[in-house]
Amino acid sequence: MEWLEASTENCPVQRTLDVVGEKWTLLILRDAANGVRRFDDFHCHIGLSEAVLSDRLRKLVAAGVLRTVPYREPGSRARNEYRLTRKGWDLWPVLVALGQWGETYTLGPGESPPLDIRHTGCQAPVRVVVQCSAEHTALAPDEVTARPGPGARPRS
Repeated sequence: MEWLEASTENCPVQRTLDVVGEKWTLLILRDAANGVRRFDDFHCHIGLSEAVLSDRLRKLVAAGVLRTVPYREPGSRARNEYRLTRKGWDLWPVLVALGQWGETYTLGPGESPPLDIRHTGCQAPVRVVVQCSAEHTALAPDEVTARPGPGARPRS
């Protein structure tokens, strides 16, 4: 079976985009990975409407990407902080890869990214690479073979 003959209804990329494939959702995840926890901080830093933020946070919690942790400021009502779950942290390489692509293709001359991600141990910049399970790293697209997998079904 060739790729164009395969159904994409069970495609993991498509299913992932159903959860996180919207601009605001990715920006919420970016901020959560960088320590933002509270609704007002997300709202202020990202600049989206309260209604959209509430909707996206609710969906991320329902999908198990974020979890809520109650907190209460003195003299205020109880509220929730939003924290990444393991499932949420597993999206971190995707966010780093998006940032890496953006640094290469979207920054103008003399512009620097607002976030500098470095390895704590040696202070070298962090980069996302594709590697095989035998740990051959930094594979280029022409060094891999992609074909329908065992879960592929014919298009109907």
